[in-house]
Amino acid sequence: MNISLILQLPFTQEGGWQQLRRERPSLNALILRVVLPLSLLPPVMLHYAIYRHGDALLPGLADRPWAIIAPALFTAELLTFLVMGWLIHGVARAHRLRLSHRDAYFLAAMAPLPLWFSSLTLFVPDMVFIVCGVLLAMMLSCGLVYHGLQALAEREEDDVMVMSATYTVMAFGLMAWGILLALVWAL
Repeated sequence: MNISLILQLPFTQEGGWQQLRRERPSLNALILRVVLPLSLLPPVMLHYAIYRHGDALLPGLADRPWAIIAPALFTAELLTFLVMGWLIHGVARAHRLRLSHRDAYFLAAMAPLPLWFSSLTLFVPDMVFIVCGVLLAMMLSCGLVYHGLQALAEREEDDVMVMSATYTVMAFGLMAWGILLALVWAL
């Protein structure tokens, strides 16, 4: 798959989604090649940012027990993937969308890609830059869920059921993301 098709995924149900649907890996391959390595990115980047930039990001941040927080965040991300796959499938069924378990977990692996990559903003010790990167990633994740549901459930453009399912999935996704942030902050 070429980069232009990948970049189109959050914006259209055509092209990239159709090719991904034909060539999608097994669930085991998806977990080993996508979910596990990319779930490591945020904890590693947090660890880097804290020890590289210290309190320049937020006062008192360097004093937190990052040796405990980073593995806890990684574990929570993996659990979130499993829960989101189950949730996407359940929400799709409730909205009468034909979506297999495999497609639901495929979408659960694709949707957080921008959020995982947004952790790379931690290379820059500027909180405004980091927050803007995360907000952009959230918007792209919404697009991935919406257009992914359209493509994988084989629905038309502007389908109200897909929109409703997307709102539900993203609401739960944002709650999960908030819980992950609270976990990081609480430890």
